[in-house]
Amino acid sequence: MVGAGHAHAFVLEAFAERPDAGIELTLISDRPKAAYSGCVPAWLAGECSLEEAQIDIAALCERAGARLIVEPAVAVDGANRHVTLAGGEKISFDIASLNVGSTLERPAQQSDSPPYLLAMRPLNELQRRWQDLLETVQAWPGGTERRVLGVGGGAAGCETLMSVLTQLRSQRPDIIWRGTLMSAGKQPLPEAGRLPRALVRRALKQAGVTWQGNSRGEALVKGAVRDHQGRQHPADIVLWATGAVGHGWLVASDLPLDKKGFIKVENTLTVSGMPQLFAAGDCTAFDPPLPNAGVYAVRMGPPLAENLRHACHGQALKPWQPPRRVLALIGTGDGRAIASRGFIGFSGRWVWRWKKRIDARFIARFNRPF
Repeated sequence: MVGAGHAHAFVLEAFAERPDAGIELTLISDRPKAAYSGCVPAWLAGECSLEEAQIDIAALCERAGARLIVEPAVAVDGANRHVTLAGGEKISFDIASLNVGSTLERPAQQSDSPPYLLAMRPLNELQRRWQDLLETVQAWPGGTERRVLGVGGGAAGCETLMSVLTQLRSQRPDIIWRGTLMSAGKQPLPEAGRLPRALVRRALKQAGVTWQGNSRGEALVKGAVRDHQGRQHPADIVLWATGAVGHGWLVASDLPLDKKGFIKVENTLTVSGMPQLFAAGDCTAFDPPLPNAGVYAVRMGPPLAENLRHACHGQALKPWQPPRRVLALIGTGDGRAIASRGFIGFSGRWVWRWKKRIDARFIARFNRPF
């Protein structure tokens, strides 16, 4: 298993509960703990600690009897069945599974003094980037006005901007913080119904955020972001939450990728044309495409575990059918949240408490004492 994503947490849990002496498990991850994407906005807003937002992958591997290799993977050779680590070592496999998430296509930098860029993916690098930003902000003089520009009008972009503004206003109340959210779309949450979109627009307004639609961010220039029409949007901090793409090292592998670098998979979660390889989560490309949302990786986990077991024993694989609609719970940074499912939407403090209970149960499921 390459990557410590949400789906692989379910695989480890499945083998911990039903050990199989004929299967040897190895997990390759660049760190022993993995952030749970559902808790990231609460962590950014200061609602929970980093420890409370992470899954203890090392402990989960111990419980499942799996070998853990804490080192980044840099290549996968499906034909010769080995994974290459950053240090050059090759790890052989009979069956492999990729759950490595995605990254972002960052904007071009066309100035020596651009705004501070906080890219929201990959998640495993967000801890360091966020801490660096907080330290930078502490050095700024008080009595000034600063502009935070979010780029990306999806759920992640909206939630991230409101959460970050909450933390910045708490840490530096002596600074006036202005927020703007820009997106290539006309409305936030373009895939949601009218009511959830209206609730998000209201939450953004209450958070002091100005909406700027029909503006696709392209480049960082001096003190601003330039959009596709050449307009400049002033910013001191840029939260980049758009343009998800596959990791660059996958391109050098022999995997079938789509134009964005995601791994093409079948409904059994096997890689197209490579029955010895599986993939799940944000690194995959389904037909028809699925949104980049952690809830899909969570739903893939149990069927992935079962099909990996079947593949190791030469048994028939079961197809996985993505849910037609999923529930999205979007924190607004003020102790409230918005629930969105299709055309249905509602908001309130009780939704935030509901979201926190769901997230806490998910984390506790995999962390000691299990």
